[in-house]
Amino acid sequence: MSEKASAGSGDIDIKCIGVIGAGQMGSGIAHVCALAGYDVRLSDVGEEQLERALETIARNMDRQIGHGRISEADKSVALARITTSTDFAKFADCDMVIESATENEEIKREILKSLCPHLKPEAIICSNTSSISITRLAAVTDRPERFMGMHFMNPVPVMKLVELIRGIATEEPTFQAIRDLAAKLGKTSATSEDFPAFIVNRILLPMINEAVYTLYEGVGSVDSIDTAMKLGANHPMGPLELADFIGLDTCLAVMHVLYDGLADSKYRPCPLLVKYVEAGWLVRKAGRGFYDYSGDTPVPTR
Repeated sequence: MSEKASAGSGDIDIKCIGVIGAGQMGSGIAHVCALAGYDVRLSDVGEEQLERALETIARNMDRQIGHGRISEADKSVALARITTSTDFAKFADCDMVIESATENEEIKREILKSLCPHLKPEAIICSNTSSISITRLAAVTDRPERFMGMHFMNPVPVMKLVELIRGIATEEPTFQAIRDLAAKLGKTSATSEDFPAFIVNRILLPMINEAVYTLYEGVGSVDSIDTAMKLGANHPMGPLELADFIGLDTCLAVMHVLYDGLADSKYRPCPLLVKYVEAGWLVRKAGRGFYDYSGDTPVPTR
């Protein structure tokens, strides 16, 4: 599959997409791009992370097969489209690259600076950041006019939304090209201005932070808070369960972006959230957050 998309100085035929970061989000982005017919170059710092990502992608495709959404043949063809590397030089033939590293601005800036010399001049760069200024990230590249935010939701193969965010220098052809790409990936786009945390996390993370405050102040237990929001507000997951799913370090990082960027005390991260992150209770690494996942059934930690 290929899409003619005007970007910058001329037309660009998007056939090959690079993805930086093979974690939960990056592997999901690689998954949907490969299924949509694009060649994918998936990169991370180590071979172990890349092998784990390929296993995750295959496992998630098996779930889709089980639900009748794709066939075994679809899976085989898609997996064959994904190649992995620890070297940015492998992105030389990419028509666009999606950065999906950890939600840390300095790390992203260093990645983007290292990436640019390996790209062809017409290649587009997108960041999957969930909160960081697109304009600031674009400024460290050699192509701010071909840079924008493309924020996928987690889990990427399941969630239909992609937030599209223009930086101050993003040109209209770049935006149109990425909006067309999102549609080809089977996603619905919501356009956000370049404000801290954009739309989804500007609304979602303060709700989660308030749930942590509700726990911190002893208003309710973990189980009571999550049960109340699932049954009282018809949320599919309770806010503390959702925080664990997102990753408490990511939740804290977004709250810091909101607090620092908007200078409003209502975005102050709850001290209990800070304490959990300082303890290393990040769920993904420790198997523990607001719930302990070491047994067969998650158990509230408070």
